[in-house]
Amino acid sequence: AGGGAGSGPVLRGMAGTLLLVLALPVLALPLLAAAERELRFRPPAEAPVRLFTEPELARYDGQQEGQPIYLAVKGVVFDVTSGKEFYGKGAPYNALVGKDSTRGVAKMSLDPADLTHDITGLTEEELQSLDDIFNNVYKAKYPIVGYTSRRILNEDGSPNLDFKPEDQPHFNIKDEF
Repeated sequence: AGGGAGSGPVLRGMAGTLLLVLALPVLALPLLAAAERELRFRPPAEAPVRLFTEPELARYDGQQEGQPIYLAVKGVVFDVTSGKEFYGKGAPYNALVGKDSTRGVAKMSLDPADLTHDITGLTEEELQSLDDIFNNVYKAKYPIVGYTSRRILNEDGSPNLDFKPEDQPHFNIKDEF
């Protein structure tokens, strides 16, 4: 009789646990749905930052069919392949690609002397134009694939501790297809 009395609470305890385990999926459905929504709408993990030297960036100048087309502005390398009618071989802005063309973008110039990262001597209006085009055209429309070595490294080759990757709050990969 002693064993029977002792087994009663254990069975009731196990039955309660079994009931809880059976009820758990029903109770957890709202939590699982919320977790699934969060995962579905979470931005993708950031791609690793790729460093481009000038010779590496020059390989993406739009001259080879099937090769991505890259353009750097303010040391940020954008994949402008989806705009190949503007940046591809023989296209009107092809001179800008395969290099950091910050000055050319600021001055709205395709002069080879302006196709450089150097912004020395630009006017306030040109600097404002550069920021506007950088944010409202390139960052809004094209994915960032990396950064120029000038953006990530100091002149002596040491890491730039102030480097912060750009974000793209308005970029949506679906817009590219």
